[in-house]
Amino acid sequence: MDLVDKAKNYVSEKVAEKVANMEKPEATIEDVDVKKISFDSISYHAKVSVTNPYKVPIPIMEIAYVVKSAGRIVATGTIPDPGSLKAKSTTLVDVPAKVPHSAIVSLVMDIAADWDIDYTLELGLIIDLPVIGNFTIPLSYSGEYKLPTLSDLWRGDDEEEKDEKDEKDKKEEKVKKLEEKEIK
Repeated sequence: MDLVDKAKNYVSEKVAEKVANMEKPEATIEDVDVKKISFDSISYHAKVSVTNPYKVPIPIMEIAYVVKSAGRIVATGTIPDPGSLKAKSTTLVDVPAKVPHSAIVSLVMDIAADWDIDYTLELGLIIDLPVIGNFTIPLSYSGEYKLPTLSDLWRGDDEEEKDEKDEKDKKEEKVKKLEEKEIK
């Protein structure tokens, strides 16, 4: 019996060592955008880049998300069966998260303080790895969304102003060239 137990332990240790040293998919949150702000919700979209080191596609079982703002959880949810990871490739996964109206009311204090929305998005990408089973890749991203002020809405942003100035300068340059030709 002792020999059988030693053999089981040896095999278990070797398998555990191989699994621990096995390459696993890696993920990073590339960007989080606020897609839409309405009176009933704020829609965030995270772009997650996931690298699959295996020669076979790996199914994504689900994506769990938590959106926090001002230290409070404002939205949670799951996205069941969002697809699979391409074999030996990097897959870009779009993760939408919607923060409902009831949570927006709790954000008013954060918005009033500095006229932006500070947020943290925590994701759990749950994939089905052969031999190992379900494996969760935890991800986190923090950022802020600056809200436009009333003066921004009236005058537009700096890029619009720069484009308008460049256009005006080009027109003035054309007028000068035409005047110079007329003088000659």
